[in-house]
Amino acid sequence: MAEQELPGVLILDIGGTQGVLENHVELLKKHFRLVTMKEFLENKQEMSKKIQSVFVFECRPTIDRELLESLPNLKVIGNSGVGVDHLDLKMISSFGVKVTNTPQAVADSTADIGMALMLASARRLVEGNILTFPGS
Repeated sequence: MAEQELPGVLILDIGGTQGVLENHVELLKKHFRLVTMKEFLENKQEMSKKIQSVFVFECRPTIDRELLESLPNLKVIGNSGVGVDHLDLKMISSFGVKVTNTPQAVADSTADIGMALMLASARRLVEGNILTFPGS
Protein backbone atom coordinates (compact mmCIF):
# COMPACT_ATOMS: atom_id res chain seq x y z
CA MET A 1 0.00 0.00 0.00
CA ALA A 2 1.32 3.47 -0.89
CA GLU A 3 2.21 5.77 1.97
CA GLN A 4 -0.39 8.49 2.39
CA GLU A 5 0.85 12.05 1.94
CA LEU A 6 0.98 14.12 5.12
CA PRO A 7 -1.53 16.97 5.40
CA GLY A 8 -0.08 20.32 4.43
CA VAL A 9 0.30 23.11 6.98
CA LEU A 10 0.87 26.66 5.81
CA ILE A 11 3.39 28.62 7.91
CA LEU A 12 4.97 32.00 7.35
CA ASP A 13 8.56 30.74 7.51
CA ILE A 14 10.97 28.58 9.48
CA GLY A 15 13.24 30.34 11.97
CA GLY A 16 14.14 33.98 12.05
CA THR A 17 12.15 36.52 14.00
CA GLN A 18 8.77 35.72 12.44
CA GLY A 19 8.95 32.05 11.56
CA VAL A 20 8.12 28.88 13.43
CA LEU A 21 10.79 28.13 16.00
CA GLU A 22 13.39 25.79 14.56
CA ASN A 23 13.18 23.42 17.54
CA HIS A 24 9.45 22.90 16.77
CA VAL A 25 10.01 22.01 13.12
CA GLU A 26 11.16 18.42 13.70
CA LEU A 27 8.02 17.60 15.69
CA LEU A 28 5.72 19.29 13.17
CA LYS A 29 7.34 17.45 10.25
CA LYS A 30 6.47 14.10 11.85
CA HIS A 31 2.78 14.84 11.33
CA PHE A 32 2.57 17.50 8.61
CA ARG A 33 4.13 18.69 5.40
CA LEU A 34 5.26 22.23 6.19
CA VAL A 35 4.62 24.73 3.41
CA THR A 36 6.14 28.18 3.83
CA MET A 37 4.28 31.22 2.57
CA LYS A 38 7.04 31.77 -0.02
CA GLU A 39 6.66 28.21 -1.32
CA PHE A 40 2.88 28.60 -1.40
CA LEU A 41 2.99 31.87 -3.35
CA GLU A 42 5.50 30.47 -5.85
CA ASN A 43 3.27 27.47 -6.64
CA LYS A 44 -0.20 28.49 -5.48
CA GLN A 45 -2.18 26.25 -7.83
CA GLU A 46 -0.52 23.00 -6.70
CA MET A 47 -0.04 23.91 -3.03
CA SER A 48 -3.52 25.27 -2.40
CA LYS A 49 -5.09 21.81 -2.64
CA LYS A 50 -2.55 20.23 -0.24
CA ILE A 51 -2.96 22.70 2.62
CA GLN A 52 -5.45 21.62 5.28
CA SER A 53 -4.23 23.82 8.12
CA VAL A 54 -2.59 27.15 8.79
CA PHE A 55 -0.27 27.51 11.77
CA VAL A 56 -0.39 31.11 13.02
CA PHE A 57 2.70 32.10 14.99
CA GLU A 58 3.16 35.66 16.28
CA CYS A 59 -0.03 36.70 14.40
CA ARG A 60 1.45 35.55 11.06
CA PRO A 61 0.56 34.68 8.37
CA THR A 62 -2.30 37.13 8.13
CA ILE A 63 -5.59 35.33 7.67
CA ASP A 64 -7.75 37.28 5.23
CA ARG A 65 -10.53 36.50 2.76
CA GLU A 66 -8.10 36.18 -0.18
CA LEU A 67 -6.06 33.53 1.62
CA LEU A 68 -9.14 31.59 2.74
CA GLU A 69 -10.55 31.61 -0.80
CA SER A 70 -7.27 30.21 -2.12
CA LEU A 71 -7.31 27.21 0.26
CA PRO A 72 -10.28 25.00 -0.70
CA ASN A 73 -9.30 22.10 1.61
CA LEU A 74 -8.55 24.21 4.69
CA LYS A 75 -10.03 22.68 7.84
CA VAL A 76 -8.36 24.42 10.78
CA ILE A 77 -6.35 27.47 11.74
CA GLY A 78 -4.12 26.74 14.72
CA ASN A 79 -3.06 29.84 16.62
CA SER A 80 0.01 29.37 18.79
CA GLY A 81 -0.98 32.14 21.17
CA VAL A 82 -3.54 32.62 23.89
CA GLY A 83 -5.92 35.07 22.20
CA VAL A 84 -7.59 35.19 18.83
CA ASP A 85 -8.28 38.93 18.66
CA HIS A 86 -6.21 39.20 15.47
CA LEU A 87 -8.47 36.71 13.67
CA ASP A 88 -11.85 37.50 12.09
CA LEU A 89 -13.67 34.50 13.55
CA LYS A 90 -16.97 35.25 11.82
CA MET A 91 -15.34 35.41 8.39
CA ILE A 92 -13.24 32.30 9.04
CA SER A 93 -16.24 30.27 10.22
CA SER A 94 -18.16 31.30 7.09
CA PHE A 95 -15.62 29.16 5.19
CA GLY A 96 -16.35 26.20 7.48
CA VAL A 97 -12.91 26.47 9.07
CA LYS A 98 -12.30 25.86 12.78
CA VAL A 99 -9.93 27.95 14.91
CA THR A 100 -7.85 26.65 17.80
CA ASN A 101 -5.52 28.36 20.25
CA THR A 102 -3.51 27.59 23.39
CA PRO A 103 -5.44 29.30 26.19
CA GLN A 104 -3.38 28.02 29.15
CA ALA A 105 0.04 28.29 27.49
CA VAL A 106 1.30 31.16 29.62
CA ALA A 107 -0.95 30.95 32.68
CA ASP A 108 1.75 29.67 35.06
CA SER A 109 4.47 32.05 33.91
CA THR A 110 2.04 35.00 34.06
CA ALA A 111 1.12 34.09 37.64
CA ASP A 112 4.81 33.65 38.54
CA ILE A 113 5.83 37.07 37.25
CA GLY A 114 2.79 38.67 38.90
CA MET A 115 3.78 37.24 42.27
CA ALA A 116 7.43 38.23 41.75
CA LEU A 117 6.45 41.82 40.94
CA MET A 118 4.17 42.04 43.99
CA LEU A 119 6.92 40.73 46.28
CA ALA A 120 9.49 43.07 44.71
CA SER A 121 7.14 45.98 45.26
CA ALA A 122 6.21 45.00 48.83
CA ARG A 123 9.85 44.51 49.82
CA ARG A 124 11.05 47.55 47.84
CA LEU A 125 13.72 45.46 46.11
CA VAL A 126 14.50 47.98 43.37
CA GLU A 127 15.01 50.78 45.88
CA GLY A 128 17.14 48.47 48.05
CA ASN A 129 19.26 47.51 45.08
CA ILE A 130 19.89 51.17 44.22
CA LEU A 131 20.85 51.98 47.84
CA THR A 132 23.12 48.95 48.08
CA PHE A 133 24.71 49.35 44.65
CA PRO A 134 24.65 53.09 43.76
CA GLY A 135 25.01 53.84 40.10
CA SER A 136 23.67 50.50 38.95
